Amino acid sequence: MKIIERYTNQIQSNNLAVKEASYIGDFVIRLTFTNDYKKLVDFKPFLEQSNHPAIKKYLEESLFKSFQIKDGNLDWNDFDLCFPIEDLYKGALLKEEKKDLINE
Repeated sequence: MKIIERYTNQIQSNNLAVKEASYIGDFVIRLTFTNDYKKLVDFKPFLEQSNHPAIKKYLEESLFKSFQIKDGNLDWNDFDLCFPIEDLYKGALLKEEKKDLINE
């Protein structure tokens, strides 16, 4: 019998979920995941760079602060705005940030 171990930099997201979220201010949310990892995520650059009005509207701070945790996801207005758990975990919401993480 041969035992093979494989290591990966990818997050095992099948059980990963957001368990707590606190608004810090200026479009930054402190997230705590089910594995107790904590991450500050700045949503402002993503919102400012978007050209889509359905996303841009969340630059209104009172609307942005209306998020909730729904089924382990960070959700705004019944999934009107939602992000993949893995992106939140890495803090990479923009394409450039995702590319940088891949190249590390």
